[in-house]
Amino acid sequence: MTREAPALLHILQADDMRGQLLRFGIAGGVSTLIYSAVYLPLTLFVLARQHAVYAVPPAFLVAVACGYVLHSRWSFKGLNDARRGWQQQMQFIAVQGSGMALNALVTWIGTAKFGLPGWVILIPAVALATIFTFILNRWLVFA
Repeated sequence: MTREAPALLHILQADDMRGQLLRFGIAGGVSTLIYSAVYLPLTLFVLARQHAVYAVPPAFLVAVACGYVLHSRWSFKGLNDARRGWQQQMQFIAVQGSGMALNALVTWIGTAKFGLPGWVILIPAVALATIFTFILNRWLVFA
């Protein structure tokens, strides 16, 4: 275990795809916690099960604000830093918006069509959106 820590730190600091993916995963984990902190109280205490999809937009908005800072300054650090500005921010919002749409679709199918609780569908919805947005961020926004 002690030998693995330096290797993990080396990957974390690398500017290659492995480093970006690891940093993206950590930053995504933080964003997911923030997303969950907004989404779960809404689905557990405010909205009926079949309306859990309405908790997705506000949760995504809060998570996106945090996510842009983390991803632009850490996950994809060094990738086209000169291009930072409103255009990159708009591209990031568009990518996250498409991730939100995918997340909302999975949430709607799981809760409205299959009757699953909102917390059950959170894992597959976030996992699919994470994979999708990593690919788009890596090759479109921070390329």
